[in-house]
Amino acid sequence: MLLSVDFPMWLKPEIIPGLPFRWYGLMYILAFATAFLVYRRQVKERRFPMTEEQLYSLFTWGILGLLLGARLFSALVYSGDRYILRPWLIFWPFENGHFTGLMGMSYHGGAIGGLLGVILWARAKRFNFREIGDMYAASIPLGYTFGRLGNFINGELYGRVTTGPLGMVFPHATPLAASEPWVQEAAEKTGAVRSGLVNLPRHPSQLYEMILEGLVLWAIIWFFRNRKPAKGFLIGLYFLGYGFFRFFIEYFREPDADLGYRIQLVKNTLPTALAHPPLSFSTGQILCFGMIVFGIVWMIIVSRLPDHVPVRVYEKSEGKPEKAKTTEEKASERNRRRKQRRKLR
Repeated sequence: MLLSVDFPMWLKPEIIPGLPFRWYGLMYILAFATAFLVYRRQVKERRFPMTEEQLYSLFTWGILGLLLGARLFSALVYSGDRYILRPWLIFWPFENGHFTGLMGMSYHGGAIGGLLGVILWARAKRFNFREIGDMYAASIPLGYTFGRLGNFINGELYGRVTTGPLGMVFPHATPLAASEPWVQEAAEKTGAVRSGLVNLPRHPSQLYEMILEGLVLWAIIWFFRNRKPAKGFLIGLYFLGYGFFRFFIEYFREPDADLGYRIQLVKNTLPTALAHPPLSFSTGQILCFGMIVFGIVWMIIVSRLPDHVPVRVYEKSEGKPEKAKTTEEKASERNRRRKQRRKLR
């Protein structure tokens, strides 16, 4: 009985065969555009004191930091010593005379680089980073869905072998030796050809990430955007939520063959394509654990800062830039007006 589906063969990495325009690059553009539009909506609905020019400037810094961080982190953490002797190749978009773009981008590196870019911009323009960061946190996950969709179209970052109904046969997945007993058993269950090398169904983990780290995380943060207890709270919620979802999904992904599990509390000899033991942790899980800890600590810190009270909507003053008033300030002003009316009576 066939319990899996084939990868859609009409999906190709190139938008137009023979031309160097790839769906993955287009997905990046759509991701940035989506995050920008969601961010601009927040600026307008809150009447945040930021001009359109400043908004474009902010995203330029953020995107530049993201791209630099994502590429550097991928080259230094996931590519071993390939670039140690030839570091200029990190940003070289050609290989063997062919245009390949920047091959290899790390999400965690992009998060660090983008965060630094936004911090530097906020300091240079004298904006409150916690306010800027909260609106970013409510914008990024929705755009992130396109990034994982791009991974799916490329047929990369697929998950472990599965015999369940969610399995998908990816054309570029590493074939497995049919002589292995577990491979024969999985092939029999899924109806795959059991001779020579077998391409078994895999978890479409890119789609899992698109849903949980993208749509679900965005919905959670969007719900809290007008209910946050402190300035900067959404930043911590983003790091905590992404770290949690990604840590969980890593159990369905196959770790990089050259890296394997960085930490194994209990040694095991199971193939990484078959199983991910609960006490074995990949590079992604280690980094996600750091994100979870950072998110929790950050939320505790920002909730105890003197000016932690969030501003829901900024008020306009006559002909001047919009001026922020906290909930406490608004209540104080209402009380002051009541006292003035009583005196007039």
